[in-house]
Amino acid sequence: MSPSRRRFLRDVTGASVAVLGGGTRSSHAAEDSGPEPARSAPAQAGKKFIAIQVGAVSFADEGVEKVLDVLQERGRVNALMLAVFTYGRGIAGRQIPRQPLPDHGAQAYDTSTFHGGSYTAVHPQFFQSSIFQDFRAPDVGAFDLLAEVVPKAKARGMASYCWFEDVYNPQYLAGFEQVAEVDVHGRRTNEACLNHPALRNFLRSLVEDFVKSHEVDGVMWGSERQGPLNNALGARHGGFSGQESLTCFCENCRKKGRERGIAVERAREGLIELEQLARATRSGPGPADGAFVSFWRLLLNYPEILAWEKLWTDSQHEIYGEIFGTVKAINPRVRVGWHIWHNNSFSPFYRAEQDYWKLRQASDFLKVVMYNNCGGPRLAQYVKNVQCTLFHDATPSEVLELHYRVLGYSGETSIEKLPATGLSADYVARETARAVAGVRGEIPIYPGIDIDIPTGSGEKKTQPGDVKAAVKAALGAGAQGVVLSRKYSEMRLANLAAAGEAVQEMGV
Repeated sequence: MSPSRRRFLRDVTGASVAVLGGGTRSSHAAEDSGPEPARSAPAQAGKKFIAIQVGAVSFADEGVEKVLDVLQERGRVNALMLAVFTYGRGIAGRQIPRQPLPDHGAQAYDTSTFHGGSYTAVHPQFFQSSIFQDFRAPDVGAFDLLAEVVPKAKARGMASYCWFEDVYNPQYLAGFEQVAEVDVHGRRTNEACLNHPALRNFLRSLVEDFVKSHEVDGVMWGSERQGPLNNALGARHGGFSGQESLTCFCENCRKKGRERGIAVERAREGLIELEQLARATRSGPGPADGAFVSFWRLLLNYPEILAWEKLWTDSQHEIYGEIFGTVKAINPRVRVGWHIWHNNSFSPFYRAEQDYWKLRQASDFLKVVMYNNCGGPRLAQYVKNVQCTLFHDATPSEVLELHYRVLGYSGETSIEKLPATGLSADYVARETARAVAGVRGEIPIYPGIDIDIPTGSGEKKTQPGDVKAAVKAALGAGAQGVVLSRKYSEMRLANLAAAGEAVQEMGV
């Protein structure tokens, strides 16, 4: 990206960044804050948006036209979320190792060949000042996901979206250490700092290349990360060892903290004490006053902990604003939206940071993850994590019941049955209605519906009836569409067809 172009995009994204940048005004003040950013409607106005996440390997293995045939005929799909940039296996690559291969595609794992990166051609003119230059994914050879798929999809009346995520592999990115987050102990991590100017410049360059080089209908970015407070508590659905990296304290974040009036060293010291408290409760009986009281006392003594948590989250949301502004400056008709992480369904702390009304100000849509099948095992793991730290004073069953009450989930199953049963379709309906109400109907909500997302032995496996019920629940609760997730290369065709049957039966 040339310096002049970079200055131009910085100027036009200013308003979008300010909207999501975490100022002190109330979110409701946005109603009187001047003109809203331009929003784009779906390409097929009046029809429900039936999208699927699909990676390059599926088209390379099975053929572009064949895959499009299957998606249209079985899933009633009219939009593609093309996994164009990632270094993670969650949205790219074939089925992950040690999970059953689906009944389509290459009947082999790609463990030895998966690499990640950009699955479309990288045009150097957009990356002249980028910290990363060599990031084309070699996994599928010269296959260009956008060049090969977008024109063919358009000829069928299918929309194409660039789907990319905040997942990098430092092993494959020369210079990554320059943008790496720094933890409370001064160690560089494997995550990128969202306040680093070079990282933001790279993301702007990516979307400029996507939107200028191809006739795409939209972009969607996902960042399944959270701030240091939540990480210290293990407040997420993945495994928790108590050895989390609490970030970020690089010079860019320190400077931003000082500009906000935060005592940076106090924030760092407080997070170190929180780390020690969490480890103590996880490995033993915990403090004499109990885990929760000790946690609350720590927040009273170090209010900077919450200030640093908010700084981290605001910085993540500023990226939304920068991407939105960059795209709209190039082509206002290209839609921009966000993948809202599944943790939103489990952690009330993370949920509090996902203000739909605020997010809608720089969004054309939100894809809110509502995976109810794998949601059971994931919620059970989340409960296991936080019961070892913040909620150490209660039993796992009591912790789950508290979360059901706080999150508004009535009628769900017990902690013992949850991993094998999953969450109900009613959960999908409730979360859909909450999201639609949260944006007051101003932008579309597209619930993410899980189809064959891998789970462990003895845990819930997706069945056609599950998919049909979830799709109907979402559309019946006011969703303007759904996103079949998380990648076609792990879906069984009967489950994909169940989504199509639900769409057809609802007449949408």
